[in-house]
Amino acid sequence: MSFWQRTITTFQTCLAVLLIPISVDSFAYNAALLNDQLTSPWAIAIEPNSGDIIITEKAGRVLRFNLTTRELSLIGEIKNATVFGQGGLMDIAISPDFPQTSTVYFTYAKPLDNGVTTALAKAKLNTGSEQWQLADFKELFTSKPASDSGRHFGSRIAFSKDQKMFFSVGDRGVRSNGQNLATHAGSILRLNLDGSVPDDNPFVDTKNAQPEIYSYGHRNPQGLVFIKESNRLLAVEHGPRGGDEINLISAGANYGWPTISYGKEYWGPIAVGESTKKEGMEQPLMQYTPSIAPSSMIYYQGKSYPKLSNTLLLGSLSLRHLNQVRFNKPVSELTKGRILPHKTTKWLVDIKRRIRDIAILQEGQIVMISDRGELLLLEP
Repeated sequence: MSFWQRTITTFQTCLAVLLIPISVDSFAYNAALLNDQLTSPWAIAIEPNSGDIIITEKAGRVLRFNLTTRELSLIGEIKNATVFGQGGLMDIAISPDFPQTSTVYFTYAKPLDNGVTTALAKAKLNTGSEQWQLADFKELFTSKPASDSGRHFGSRIAFSKDQKMFFSVGDRGVRSNGQNLATHAGSILRLNLDGSVPDDNPFVDTKNAQPEIYSYGHRNPQGLVFIKESNRLLAVEHGPRGGDEINLISAGANYGWPTISYGKEYWGPIAVGESTKKEGMEQPLMQYTPSIAPSSMIYYQGKSYPKLSNTLLLGSLSLRHLNQVRFNKPVSELTKGRILPHKTTKWLVDIKRRIRDIAILQEGQIVMISDRGELLLLEP
């Protein structure tokens, strides 16, 4: 029986599933409710062997959703994570060497000095028995300095083809951090899988710069995608009032925040920064005004949803929908330096969900988590 047949049969007989039809451009998708028992979910990942879904909750719990039994179970807690403002347990990512090491990575907010900061850790996911468990927790990296602000922790993880790890740290609500190489805040960092610094990082030999920094001038990147076909890293970050950006990330590049921005101040119609452009600072591939508040991003190449193939999909928090971006050239051929022609489409607008994260199942289907505590399956 196919994935879709199993899903439909199970839903009809066991779960009395909520189907939410939407129609955009004369084409409909349904959001099928898989589970609504989550509490402030933040990220999802797909376990490679079973295809089951792993979910993080802000308060520190790590859960498994079994696709066969439709059961939700606790597999561990990240006790180092602390809930502080927008921070808590955040991203989870499956290591590229998972078949050999069973390693998963986490980012989370943790106390440091008189504040809170973004940290990175790894653990081993034991799947040898029916009850999965996390073990051998090890903290790998703590960004510095800490801040007493509860805003802009980042933080997503992505891996390159050569098994380097990227993860984002927001400016922590302190705008000047974006242009300060002495702090990790407002940056995308690059590490080896063991948490050490790669020798070829762009600021390894720069005096007073943090050697983990790969790019800087960011406000709050909460989506990272590595395109293996072209060896390129894409990021999406929150602007202030307007000016959310999708950027093509390069080693050592400065993405301008807060010196340049397409956004406005929250307190009035005043532009943030000096202008929208400045020499030596990168332009985004595109920007959103008004803001959609992007929470996550994937590059979809599957066949389950022909309308979505070879496009970027973003979760939207403020405008509550699934946002699709199609550039006028393949994603693998994107070049930086100017805003590129593109088309955006809003899906799932009628259900009004703050979509927190998106993932692709092994057979190509898309699953999402919402701030209402739901795990949703996108159905054509």
